Amino acid sequence: MHVQISLFDGFDPLDVIAPYEVLYAGGTASEGAVSVELASAEGPREVVSGTGGLVLRATAALDPERADMILVPGASGRVGEPGEVPEEGAGTGEWKQSEFIPVLLGRTLTTELPALLKQAMDAPDVIVATVCGGSLVLAMAGLLEERHATTHHTGLDMLDATGAHAVRARVVDDGDLITGAGVTSGLDLGLYLLEREVGPRIAHAVEELFAYERRGTVWRATGPTPATF
Repeated sequence: MHVQISLFDGFDPLDVIAPYEVLYAGGTASEGAVSVELASAEGPREVVSGTGGLVLRATAALDPERADMILVPGASGRVGEPGEVPEEGAGTGEWKQSEFIPVLLGRTLTTELPALLKQAMDAPDVIVATVCGGSLVLAMAGLLEERHATTHHTGLDMLDATGAHAVRARVVDDGDLITGAGVTSGLDLGLYLLEREVGPRIAHAVEELFAYERRGTVWRATGPTPATF
């Protein structure tokens, strides 16, 4: 299983690094059954995150024909020019990320990313996964209508408004679409992806290596509908 994690200007670093490390460790534990790389819609380049100007390098072009899975992170930080490194101290002071995140995510709509994500979601053998606001990128591109998904709790209403079925859960498995909630859910998402795709023994080995126990229930649209409490 080859995974590409999509970088874009203003991405949230933890949304990327947490699943990257989990999946990379899963590749080691499975003797190469999983591989993971950082990619961008524009091809190999330095990509500036939204947190303190931290830069990660995309080593490949995002390509649904090469990837078995594409993972989309959310965004973080203030609004500035795309690719701009924040000035020293720019991350201080009283401000709410929720005021800026939709703008940062919305900028992806002017890139090739939405078209590539549509290609991935239309491909029967490609899984699309998201962490935090990554599902909002899909939603704003009109790709989540009638799909079950989750995101950071501040974005659930936006998911509903775009025609998706927002679920307040840590991880939501909707077949070829698997979404994670808040930022740290990238760990839980990554471990679940390992369990689902290469087996629970590999996922458990990585869980032990990282000394981390998964949180929350993986929600699926199966079983009886719960009664109202």
